Amino acid sequence: MCAFRVTVSRRSRRALARQLNTAQQFGQLHEVKCLRTALALTEGQSCAQVAVTLRVTPKTVHQWVHRFLVAGLKGLRRKKPPGRPPQRTKTQKHILAERLDEGPVQAGLASACWRSPMIQPLLHERFGVYDHVFDIAQLLQQLGYRDQKAALVSDHLNDAKRQEWCHTTWPQMLTVAKAKSALLLCGDEASFPQWGTLAYTWARRGHQPGVKTSGTRQGFKVFGWIDDCTGRFFDQGHEGRLNSESDSAFRARVLEQTTQHIMRIQDGASYHTSAAMQACFAHHTARLQVFPLPSYSPDDHPIEKLWKKINQEGTHLPYFPTFEALKEKVEQTLLPFEHTPAEMLALCSLPTELAKVA
Repeated sequence: MCAFRVTVSRRSRRALARQLNTAQQFGQLHEVKCLRTALALTEGQSCAQVAVTLRVTPKTVHQWVHRFLVAGLKGLRRKKPPGRPPQRTKTQKHILAERLDEGPVQAGLASACWRSPMIQPLLHERFGVYDHVFDIAQLLQQLGYRDQKAALVSDHLNDAKRQEWCHTTWPQMLTVAKAKSALLLCGDEASFPQWGTLAYTWARRGHQPGVKTSGTRQGFKVFGWIDDCTGRFFDQGHEGRLNSESDSAFRARVLEQTTQHIMRIQDGASYHTSAAMQACFAHHTARLQVFPLPSYSPDDHPIEKLWKKINQEGTHLPYFPTFEALKEKVEQTLLPFEHTPAEMLALCSLPTELAKVA
């Protein structure tokens, strides 16, 4: 049994650690084991302990130690074997794809997203190979995987409630709206900032386009309700903060403009669910019914498409030197939709799932 300890300087240990990191990235399994052996011996481990950890014989460990003591880091390097590296079989590719689809957490890793260096030990553990990270990237592309940015998904999402709303609540609302000849209004609010918003645009390579900004932290708010049946649009601009008082004032204005029964669909904003608003809804129960959307479900809100259109055609990239210029631009962009219900219905079409039920 090898009982001696390899003593090296701190600088040499840092060089060993850097070389180990490089060997791991390039999938050089032999050098990884040799470098781990050298580092383990500098930390006081015996040759027998290193052999058990790396699953090699003590004689092999002795040979690596001898090569390191004689020639240093150069002695641990091995010439690249001739020929092409072995390819994964169809069965191995299928098994690898299943493991990747399960996610890193199921594989016992801390990260929630896969990276090529994380797949190296997975391949070595399962198939006994230690591929280069570039080869792993090509293998993943062959399996249909792409290097793409992950998306954040809220843990508050409740698919069961969304399905219940689409298949139970929504049909009931349609039935009641037809029976009462009511307006089925999707209500929401949007804020358009004076300091400007950016969007992708064409420009020469190396010449990033610049857009002036006022730097004024002020936005123009708009209340909007759209009738899903006729395309009728109710809107009102607001220069202050969005709160229960401003929402209540807009609701009163809509009630004055029509005598029909109103069924309002709204999100879970705090000023929609406040005690003051609940008292207002209770006061107008005879003409007004409120149906809340499920939490975090903007895809089921048709009016979101209108706000996106206003941003694209009105507020993306232009410079607004004054608040009045911003207000005039937003109102000018909204004006065509106020008098063209057919275009409003075409733009704010129902989501596919709701449209099928309707």
